[in-house]
Amino acid sequence: MLLARTRLLVATLWAGSLWAVGYLAAPTLFATLSDRVLAGTIAASLFKNQAWLSIACALVMLVLLWVSKGAETGGIFAGSAANSAAKTRRTLLVVVIAMLGCTLVSHFGLQPMMAALRAAAGPGGVMEGAAKNEFGMLHGISSSIYLVQSLLAAWLVVKQ
Repeated sequence: MLLARTRLLVATLWAGSLWAVGYLAAPTLFATLSDRVLAGTIAASLFKNQAWLSIACALVMLVLLWVSKGAETGGIFAGSAANSAAKTRRTLLVVVIAMLGCTLVSHFGLQPMMAALRAAAGPGGVMEGAAKNEFGMLHGISSSIYLVQSLLAAWLVVKQ
């Protein structure tokens, strides 16, 4: 019972932080700051911190799921209840790994490319430079991955 509650707490922290940064804080920056370059710089920093929190939450969830496997085989569950618990654990494991994959692709794959484009653009910002289309494409891919991760996070919380 304690493992399930701890998993729910970690899943809720993870999902809530994704939603707060991606759908509240970042849009608010662009809506309130007149300097879009500054808003983008702050948003990039928020997403960087979010990525590290996502990695930490994923690792904690993987440990908790591994520990709960030991509890399943330890005789706490019996018969079909053990099969149901194992199936739920496997589903949660797949969701956590998928969410971690989203973070790794975005943070270590797309974000460095976007940062390089921002740095090369100079003070006028990437949306004023020649790399506008490439940045827009990378941003769209990154946003899509973030949406998928956010939806998986909702599923993760519900399935706890």
